[in-house]
Amino acid sequence: MSDDLRRNMALFPIGIVMKLTDLTARQIRYYEQNDLIQPARTEGKQRLFSFNDVDRLLEIKALIEKGLNIAGIKQVLQMQEPAMEQTEITTTSEEKRKDMSDKELHQLLRQQIMYRDATRHGEGALIRGELSRFFH
Repeated sequence: MSDDLRRNMALFPIGIVMKLTDLTARQIRYYEQNDLIQPARTEGKQRLFSFNDVDRLLEIKALIEKGLNIAGIKQVLQMQEPAMEQTEITTTSEEKRKDMSDKELHQLLRQQIMYRDATRHGEGALIRGELSRFFH
C-alpha cells in the first residue's frame, strides 16, 4: 500500500480524533464547516478521518494557540499546501479499515508518526508530543 493511500485512508471516527487532538466535536465540525479539513463520510453520514486530517487538526490547534484566527489559519495552510487532498472512502480502504483490529490501527498510527518525523525534519515533534500519551 502506498504512503499516500495510507495517509488518506479514512480510519478514525470523530471520538478517536477528539481523544488524539484534545479538540471537541464542535471544534472539529467548525473547522470542517470552514473548509480547513475534509473528512470522508460513510453512507450513514459518519465522519471518518485520515492521518492527514489528524495532522491538520493538530496544526490548526497549534496555530490557534499562537493567536491566529480562522482567516489567518486558512492563509497559512494555503501557503503550506495549496490543495489538500480530500480524505476518501474507497471499497479497498473501507474493507481494510473494517478488517483492522485496534492493535493494528495503533501500530499503523505509530508508524505514520515516526515516518513523518523522519521525512519532515522535526515538524513531527508536535505530533509526537501530542500523541505520545497513547504509546505507553
